[in-house]
Amino acid sequence: MVAFKDRLSQRAQDTSRPVLAHQCRGRELEPRETALAEALMEIYGTGTHDYDKVAAALAAKGIEAPRSGRTDWTAALLHEELAATNAQLDAAYKEHGYGA
Repeated sequence: MVAFKDRLSQRAQDTSRPVLAHQCRGRELEPRETALAEALMEIYGTGTHDYDKVAAALAAKGIEAPRSGRTDWTAALLHEELAATNAQLDAAYKEHGYGA
């Protein structure tokens, strides 16, 4: 995850447009959103992509769901949390616009 972020930041600097590193965000990620994103990158990095297995790995890590605060992950909860977080980020982007 860190290497990916570093590469995005470097790429944004390469274009002399640092705001492009986060162009799709209308707000900064909340701590639980960041923790989930980092855990997902770690889990996906192991080759695990099945939602049931991803949910089990999140539960084993004790990751708190960004919206509900739950740690008893299921595939359905993972879907709900990702959809709700995406909707919030879309709304923030709509409100604050490009590069916020």
